[in-house]
Amino acid sequence: MFGFGMPELIVVLVIVLVVFGAGRLPEIGSALGKSIKNFKRASDGKDEIEIKAKKEDETKKEG
Repeated sequence: MFGFGMPELIVVLVIVLVVFGAGRLPEIGSALGKSIKNFKRASDGKDEIEIKAKKEDETKKEG
């Protein structure tokens, strides 16, 4: 993985811990996980939002 071994990853984790603090690590991990998940979903080409035109009868019933 890009030439990173266990000692390098531990050093990076310690630096992140010092910079952000222990309290913010879960938030950062959660945000990173959501970002990766959204990127994978977007790269699959699946759209979450479907746009459908309403029929004229449905708009009259609602309004």
